[in-house]
Amino acid sequence: MDTILDFNRQFDVALFDRVVNALFTGKGDEQKMAQQVLTEFKEHELSWTKADDILTNANSLQSKFIALQILEALIQTKWKILPDNQRNGIKNFVVEVILRTASTEESLRQNRVYVNKLNLILVQILKQEWPHNWPTFIPEIIQTSRTNLSLCENNMSILKLLSEEVFDYSAEQMTQAKTKNLKSQMCGEFSSIYNLCTEILQKAVQPSLIHATLETLLRFLSWIPFGYIFETDLINNLCTRFLQPSVTRNVTIKCLTEIGGLEGGSEYKEQYVTLFTLAITGLREMLGDLSKIEEEWDEYDTEHQDFIQNVAMFLTSFLGSHLRLVEASAPRDVVLQAHQYLLRISQVDEREMFKVCLEYWNVLVRGLYEDGRNSSFNTPSALLNLGSANNGSGGNGLSADLRRQMYSTTLTGVRYVMISRMARPEEVLVVENDEGEIVREFIKETDTITLYKAQRECLIYLTHLDPKDMEEIMIEKLGRQMDGSEWSWSNLNKLCWAIGSISGSMSEDQERKVLVLIIKDLLSLCELKRGKDNKAVVASNIMYVVGQYPRFLKAHWKFLKTVANKLFEFMHELHEGVRDMACDTFVTIAQKCRRHFIAQQPGEPCPFVEEIIATAPSITSDLEPQQVNRFCEAVGYLISAQLNTQAQTQLIEGLMRPSNDVWDRLVQQASGNINILEDLNIVKQLGNVLRTNVSACGAVGKGFISQIGRIYIDMLGLYKAVSEIISSCVARDGESVTRHANVRAMRSIKKEALRLVDTYVKHCDGEIAAINENMVPPLLEAVLADYAQNVPPARDAEVLKTVATITNVLGGLMTDKIPIIFESLFESTMNMIKQDFTEYPEHRLAVYHLLRTINQKCFNATLNLPPTQFQFMVMSIMWGFKHTLRDVADLGLTIALDMINNFNISDRAISDAFFQTYFVDLLNEIIVVLTDNDHKSSFRLQCMVLARMIHLVESNQITAPLFDASLSDNANMNNSLFIRRSLANLLTSAFANLSQRQIEVFVEGLFNFNDDFEKFRNHVRDFLIQTKEFAGDNADLYLEETENEIQKTKLKEKELAMQIPGMVKPSDMEEDD
Repeated sequence: MDTILDFNRQFDVALFDRVVNALFTGKGDEQKMAQQVLTEFKEHELSWTKADDILTNANSLQSKFIALQILEALIQTKWKILPDNQRNGIKNFVVEVILRTASTEESLRQNRVYVNKLNLILVQILKQEWPHNWPTFIPEIIQTSRTNLSLCENNMSILKLLSEEVFDYSAEQMTQAKTKNLKSQMCGEFSSIYNLCTEILQKAVQPSLIHATLETLLRFLSWIPFGYIFETDLINNLCTRFLQPSVTRNVTIKCLTEIGGLEGGSEYKEQYVTLFTLAITGLREMLGDLSKIEEEWDEYDTEHQDFIQNVAMFLTSFLGSHLRLVEASAPRDVVLQAHQYLLRISQVDEREMFKVCLEYWNVLVRGLYEDGRNSSFNTPSALLNLGSANNGSGGNGLSADLRRQMYSTTLTGVRYVMISRMARPEEVLVVENDEGEIVREFIKETDTITLYKAQRECLIYLTHLDPKDMEEIMIEKLGRQMDGSEWSWSNLNKLCWAIGSISGSMSEDQERKVLVLIIKDLLSLCELKRGKDNKAVVASNIMYVVGQYPRFLKAHWKFLKTVANKLFEFMHELHEGVRDMACDTFVTIAQKCRRHFIAQQPGEPCPFVEEIIATAPSITSDLEPQQVNRFCEAVGYLISAQLNTQAQTQLIEGLMRPSNDVWDRLVQQASGNINILEDLNIVKQLGNVLRTNVSACGAVGKGFISQIGRIYIDMLGLYKAVSEIISSCVARDGESVTRHANVRAMRSIKKEALRLVDTYVKHCDGEIAAINENMVPPLLEAVLADYAQNVPPARDAEVLKTVATITNVLGGLMTDKIPIIFESLFESTMNMIKQDFTEYPEHRLAVYHLLRTINQKCFNATLNLPPTQFQFMVMSIMWGFKHTLRDVADLGLTIALDMINNFNISDRAISDAFFQTYFVDLLNEIIVVLTDNDHKSSFRLQCMVLARMIHLVESNQITAPLFDASLSDNANMNNSLFIRRSLANLLTSAFANLSQRQIEVFVEGLFNFNDDFEKFRNHVRDFLIQTKEFAGDNADLYLEETENEIQKTKLKEKELAMQIPGMVKPSDMEEDD
């Protein structure tokens, strides 16, 4: 086999075929050998010279694909360094193979996949050669198209691919200048391409050729000059000739969708209206009224289902862009028919298609709501002037009131659809699984949550537009649940999820009336239904609904108390999911209505919170430990509303009494006999007590210090005791013992103790002096030496997290403790994780968080580290940004940036010493990760660090020489020149495919743009694309733009939501009591 690796002898294509066949059909050693030989062949620098032989003479199609892979790699990485004659030879050969293979219809059909790959290779060459070195390409392809129908069809595919590469994917694969040049050339030569397409569509009868031409046209529509679309008969041809035939209707409706999404300007209004009217007329003839689509959907073939989905895309896209235009200018029955189609399509049980329709329904109802809010349609003077141009329409189309009237029937239909298709909210934990069983949900479905949020938004707007209609529909559907005519778990769930979703969107009076009726019916339904699953479904819906209406509960104390007592009843239900949801709903209500539980209500002997605490053992008797923790968290929120310190302390004492009784008993037993801590049951009980403390502490806040003070010393003593037991177990049985159940349970005690400290410090609210004096010394004494001495598998990342939290809160007060923290935590953790980039991920992230906190809050402490420790720290930072885990890499880069800035403002002698020792190493490592394909996700931070470093050099803020001034070669050297040369040398050795001039231009640009980050980043991005090391998906180079766009959108949505009653979920609203 390996004779094909000898490039000095005649190449044996038949042998190459046999090796390839061995790879795909062989077994065992033969297959492994073939794999190894082919890998070496593809990686050989001369392998591309055999591609023509393989493509011409090979019998195996797989052999030809391997040759094409080799050619593609050559074009992407080494094309510019090939001599002109070799480039022309490859170009001409690829064209010749395409012409030969696609010259007949039979050959084109048989070799479709092969031809497609050849087309891609040709387009890769075009991106390098066209237009400068191949100016005649467009005339040539048009000329060959007129000679042969099969070639014409394939040429359409080539033009489509070229359009995609230039206009759709160019940003991530070509430099900005190259992209601009190709786009300009493509637009400049489009007239001849368009004439060819028009000629084909007018004269061709071959369906595949017409389809290929329409597919190509589809790719062109997004960028061609508007005149080709709106000032020709293209739209009329699409709607009248190609929309109805089954072979072309899908691609035609896509073309109409693309045109409808264009912003053609006011001069093309008439053409848009014509397009819409012709399209809806054509759809009427094809589809009828779609009245039975919901029942018949599964009987449609794939092509017809695809067409309906494409119709939905067309309608939503066109109406989303031009609704006001067609309302004003198109026949009303056409506009309403389009909405009727969307309403029918929305009823189909096809989630992705429903999401497309939902997006438009949100646009429609939001627009109608905004119209109403911005107009005075509800005033008497407006009612006398319904059709006036200035009545809520901004002088553009129908008035706000007329628009609502026009769509009233449609909106009623949308209300029914939204309720019947309502997605499950994340608060609902009781679900029906695929087997029809009612179970506890353990995994949140992100897609379902996103869908719910969009439907919720739609329902809120629909409620604002006609609250009476929404009320009547919901009461009607609930009545059908009560009389059994529509009873099912699914129907009840969706109705209640919809009811809960519109909280705050009705007036308080209407909300009160509707909610009282709904909850009474649901409580009656709970009593009527028999069976564990039926009760679980009704109970979960009651809890969801009441949890969404804190405004109502706050205003009606007796109802609030009744709801709370009902939740306590549900905490005894047999179904685990119901108990979970009861606890979660109690937490939600406690967060929103806490003051009402603390205050003494009229007619009550004491505040309700005292009654809850007194009966807590009874309420929680059937709850699992984690459910008890949620209950205690809820009561903790109630206690946090008590502002009287003495009264709050008494409430905390009452809440924690059952846990403290267990704690005192077990700690006393352990002090008499430490061996009881080897009892798994006792260790679990202690862990549960600490978890309860953590839950309550997070809810109560700084007032919890009274409880922490009660158990703190015992807790640290317990920490030391279980640490000693774990260490002795490891010494006796080896590191594998850390995976045993009893040792894991003991480690959970340590973790929960640390979480309790972490939680309290985060909520300490300014009590830093007391924490520094009373909590930190015994804590560090208990954990630091233990962490350092333990074997790696027995070290808890919570130690690192807790120390980071304390350092962040206490700041400079921790300066004197940093050396011992470095010695005990930092070095031992880095030694754990330095073997690779993946093991111990939690420790890995935590140690870099700790390092960043120390750099930010206690930087001066790092200056006092011994030289070896300091060097170890800097090396660890550089190793951090080599990680492929984005979180760790970003932390490493952020720490490096912080450290560089901190040293730059330090004493000059200190900063000079640092920069002379580490600047060049840091710079080299930044360049390494910046040009490494695996680190693209950290591109923005890499550029920030690089720009900052170069700016310090170029602005002469680093005064000490970064080079060896004693060398004769450096007699006239300065820092700026030295760094330029260092960068150029590093890049030259890394990228042999780049010319010296390209590297010089890049380095010069780094120094020219160092104080303009936007230009600097774009300059670096262009260089990385030039290197071809970044061929493929370069989306991560644009990650910052994507993230910024997402952030801006979220901010805008939040600002808008705050202005609309009910749009912000009750659980997300800031508390007002």
